[in-house]
Amino acid sequence: MPIDPKIALGAELPSREFAWTPSDVQLYHLGLGAGTRWTDPAELRYLADREPQVLPTFATVAPTLGETEPPKVEFPGIDIDLAKVVHGFQEVQVHRPIPATGKATQTGRISEIWDKGSAAVVVQEQTVTSSDGEPLWTTRSSIFARGEGGFGGERGPSTKTELPDRAPDHEVTVATLPQQALLYRLCGDRNPLHSDPEFAKGAGFPAPILHGLCTYGIVCKTATDTVLGSDATRVTGFRARFAGVLFPGETIRTRMWREADQLIITATAVDRDDSPVLADVVLGFSS
Repeated sequence: MPIDPKIALGAELPSREFAWTPSDVQLYHLGLGAGTRWTDPAELRYLADREPQVLPTFATVAPTLGETEPPKVEFPGIDIDLAKVVHGFQEVQVHRPIPATGKATQTGRISEIWDKGSAAVVVQEQTVTSSDGEPLWTTRSSIFARGEGGFGGERGPSTKTELPDRAPDHEVTVATLPQQALLYRLCGDRNPLHSDPEFAKGAGFPAPILHGLCTYGIVCKTATDTVLGSDATRVTGFRARFAGVLFPGETIRTRMWREADQLIITATAVDRDDSPVLADVVLGFSS
C-alpha cells in the first residue's frame, strides 16, 4: 500500500543540518531571473557578493542545495512514484530576515493526509532553527499524488482566497527563459520532470515544465519589487497553491491587490490565454 495513514500521519521526518553562503543565495536569485535590471541598485541587492538580501522563498531550497539526485517520495507509511506527484501548495513564514550566510537544523512531520478519491494529498510542516538556537522559518507544503487516493480517509478542507472586487492595484508581466528550469535545478531540485523530455511525456506533459517553486519565487520577487521597493526584509510570509503549469520561456502575468498588510495575488500564463499558474497567493509584509 503506497500510503498507510495510520503510520504516516504525525510521523516525524528525518532532521537535517545544512548551511548556505552568499553564492548560494546569488545562484537562487539568478535562477529566478534576478539581474535583468543589471544597473539598478535595488535589483543588485539580490546579487551583492558579501551580503545579498535574501528572498524568504529561499527557504524552499536552502535545505537541499547541492543535491544532484532526483527526489524520492518516501516517508514513514508513504512510498509514491515520483511521476505521479505534483506540488499542491507551499507556504513560508519567516521569523526574522534570512541571513546571507548561515547554518541551521530542519525538523518536520507529516501534519495532514487527505483522501481526494482519485488522488491523495500529503502535507508536511518543517521548522528551521539557526545554529544559535533562534527560529528562522517555518514551511508548510503539500504534494498531490495522482492515483493514490481511495484509502478511506477524509477529503480535507477546501480553502480559497477571495479576490477583491475591483481592478488589481498592480499588474506586471515577467518573461521566463527557455533555459530557466535547467538553471533553477542547480538549486537542488533535480526532478527530471523539469529537464527530461521523455520523462515529462511519461508524466503527461508535452515538454518539461518549469519548477512550481521557481514560479513561486519569481512571483514573490515580482511582488516585492513592485510594491515593497525591492526590500525582501519586509516580506513576512508567502503562500500559494499551484494551479497549473508554466513552460520555460513563457511569460507570467502577476496581478496584485493591496489589502492592509498583505497582497492578494494571481499568476497566469500569458502565452496560453492567461491559464492559471498560481492561485490563492498571499504575501504578508511589514510596514
